[in-house]
Amino acid sequence: MKKLFIFGAVAAAMGLVSCDDTVTKEPLDVFANNSEYWSNTVNLDNQCNRLYELYYGYGNGAGTNSWFYFKSLSDDQANATFDTWTYTNVPAESSNWSSPWEVLRGIGYITDGLKMSSLDAETKKYYEGVARLNRAWQYYQLVRMYGNVPWVNEALDPNDDVVYGGREDRDVVMDSVLADLNFANAVISGTSKTVWNKGMVNAMKAEICLYEGTFCKYRTQADNGKAPNEDRANKYLNECVNACNEVFNLKYELNASYQGNYNSDELASNPEMIFFKDYKIDIFMHSLISYTCSSSNQYGITKDAFDSFLFLDGKPLATTTMDKSDAAEMEGNKVSIKKALANRDKRLSAIVDPYLGFKGHGYVRDDVQDAPNMTSVTGYTIGKFDDPAKYALINRDQNNKNYSDAPVFWLAPVYLAYAEAKAELGTINQTDLDETINKLQARAGLPAMTTAPDADPANDMGVSDLIWEIRRCRRCELMLDSWARYWDLIRWHQLDKLDTNKNPDILLGANVGNIPNLEVDVNADGYIMTSKGASRTYSAKHYLYPIPSGQITLNPNLGQNPGW
Repeated sequence: MKKLFIFGAVAAAMGLVSCDDTVTKEPLDVFANNSEYWSNTVNLDNQCNRLYELYYGYGNGAGTNSWFYFKSLSDDQANATFDTWTYTNVPAESSNWSSPWEVLRGIGYITDGLKMSSLDAETKKYYEGVARLNRAWQYYQLVRMYGNVPWVNEALDPNDDVVYGGREDRDVVMDSVLADLNFANAVISGTSKTVWNKGMVNAMKAEICLYEGTFCKYRTQADNGKAPNEDRANKYLNECVNACNEVFNLKYELNASYQGNYNSDELASNPEMIFFKDYKIDIFMHSLISYTCSSSNQYGITKDAFDSFLFLDGKPLATTTMDKSDAAEMEGNKVSIKKALANRDKRLSAIVDPYLGFKGHGYVRDDVQDAPNMTSVTGYTIGKFDDPAKYALINRDQNNKNYSDAPVFWLAPVYLAYAEAKAELGTINQTDLDETINKLQARAGLPAMTTAPDADPANDMGVSDLIWEIRRCRRCELMLDSWARYWDLIRWHQLDKLDTNKNPDILLGANVGNIPNLEVDVNADGYIMTSKGASRTYSAKHYLYPIPSGQITLNPNLGQNPGW
């Protein structure tokens, strides 16, 4: 077994998925690591509950460690301080590298402890399933970031500071991830939406297998260090389809409201939810909504993102016969985009506000008294996560005062994964579309997708018209969610879409050309220039993060990723 450098103790516990499950837990380094300890289900529950930390949801307290909104390194959003690549130079240390190993060491304590437990076999298998499910999730993150990584399936002594082994091939690691997922699926049951459940296991498996299947299909030797592997791709895409079918068998249903998946404090009753993070007013709260109600520049969506939404005739910008103007116009003292939104996919009007907010022309959402005068770096302020009619102002505009529930796994991404996997396999039919992605289309007010959609001249990914449209639906459905767009571009081998020199529209915002008294920079066509003079140039090395130099000093066998 190869050993690796582990930083410090396992991270302190953060909020659990359910406040009702909150327990006082000792650090994993301070407990009686013996048969008696691991034969007590209370102790096992305490250790497994720590793993809820891995599912950030909307974050914890005043922090910005949310999977939603804040992940603005994409062509969907622009940040006032401009997002360059996650790394432009090799760091000496990085929590992206160190934190997962701390978690994996904790999981190793659980799996090792179960070997000395006197509990019955079925009970031990359940807890092993929980541990291996979360090991799979953690390794999935690591492989996406770093490619080849060490594989560790046991607890390491915290005093083992130096690692001498190298890294395992990323394909071998992902095969171990799949084995963990399949084991978890065999031993975890139930449907409770705030604890480990059957639907969650398969929704996670669908996501991971879709990623692996498409990554292996589109990767290149030159850019990713490994050539495409069609057999491997098909294996994982079929595993994705199988996992989706297991979710469908559990009879979840699409929620009537798209926005209701994001701005509710009652996700327990939402028929679309598979697994969610449960926040409670004055007990366990977050800060996401406050950042999208802020007078500071919000991370708005880009012109490129706005233009990706279909018109209500089901046509894209290039071919629609509907009014395609996106120009804002004055409505009293407000800058309205209502006309532009009225013709487009209904998800767009759930994501952004009907009025723009930018320097010199702020916007107060729904005219709530004393609410912040909002601005966005692109002009498009983000209304997706807010509900002024439901939440008091203090629970909207104050840090650590927001208590809306956060979706973690839900039905829409499973629908999207199923349609994409079957399209990539070449086995999709109209019934497949009608039973999955067309339900999302209907909720968005759009015509049904067919297996032979019209060509969009904007298709610049080298894929079929159908796969292009499925990718569009995914982009629009999951906009601002879970850093989905960034990792989608990685697995589709389309990371050059984040090159601002090749794709200047990802630096542009709303069309405000005819609005008087502008205090923002606009281009010749009237679009807000979000980061004047800034640029981000694509390099193939950015498909992987660099291994921290401090780790390579400790263990030269780790090596460095290409280009760094």
